[in-house]
Amino acid sequence: MIPLAHYLILGAILFSLSVVGIFLNRKNLVILLMAIELMLLAVNLNFIAFSHFLGDTAGQVFVFFILTVAAAESAIGLAILVVVFRNRQTINVDDLSSLKG
Repeated sequence: MIPLAHYLILGAILFSLSVVGIFLNRKNLVILLMAIELMLLAVNLNFIAFSHFLGDTAGQVFVFFILTVAAAESAIGLAILVVVFRNRQTINVDDLSSLKG
């Protein structure tokens, strides 16, 4: 059986990679969205690990709700990204900072 510490270390590594991805790549909006999703999956991994080792299924059920909201958020984010790309012809974050309403 794999100990809890291994799961937590893997979750910390995934979370750290996503934070590094956000701070190093501030140009491409698609990579920023992928880094945010990776961060959410790292948190979900910790929820599942704690739920399994504590013998409680509430954490696993909570992860299903989080994944449902994350799927909807990804679909809406990509739809907005497509609309912005059609209007601006770029997905560079620096070019999108001057949005007008």
